[in-house]
Amino acid sequence: MSVQEVLPLNGVATAPSGDYRADHRLVAEMVKPGSKVLDVGCGDGDLLQLLETRGIDGRGIELSREGVNRCVAKGLAVVQGDADTDLVNYPDDAFDYVILSQTLQATRQPKVVLENLLRIGRRAIVSFPNFGFWKMRLQLLIGGHMPRTENLPATWYDTANIHFCTIKDFVQLCDEINVKMERSVALDLYGRPVPLNLPWWVWNMFGEQAVFLLSRGGRK
Repeated sequence: MSVQEVLPLNGVATAPSGDYRADHRLVAEMVKPGSKVLDVGCGDGDLLQLLETRGIDGRGIELSREGVNRCVAKGLAVVQGDADTDLVNYPDDAFDYVILSQTLQATRQPKVVLENLLRIGRRAIVSFPNFGFWKMRLQLLIGGHMPRTENLPATWYDTANIHFCTIKDFVQLCDEINVKMERSVALDLYGRPVPLNLPWWVWNMFGEQAVFLLSRGGRK
């Protein structure tokens, strides 16, 4: 996805105010108007602002004090918190949706965080950069160094990202913990959806990032 780069939060480049990222627009489309939503790792609040324009009751938690200050300055209901340690304090089914946007790879325990998302929320929406993307593979194969892209501009030694995964890895994790994938979309380099009728390995190769709408296994 091509965006104008500003200071990254969670190691992911953000879009200028008012210029919503392709994954944010997709996430917003997945949330029903009037829902109660918790945005975990909400950054500077761009997604929460977009959700509010759709009549959604949004709350957020953000690790960085800088991000919290930006959100509060926009009039958003955001508190400082850590996805790895603070989600356990939220009661079951407290929200209709819990969102983890471009933050999974920055958590210390991605599996536990995902389980907590689906405990607190009736549904979870997770988006993440795909480390199986062809540009990532090429930089490792030809350049022999940890990949950097426009969407992930930080170097390996100063990035917040510690648990990169591929689309295939994430699907396997969902299977392992009995998570139902209600909707899944891979976005290419330009923020366009990869065709649905293509096999997973194509998504894993050509999807720069992915967005999943999840619910607990067996839930209708």
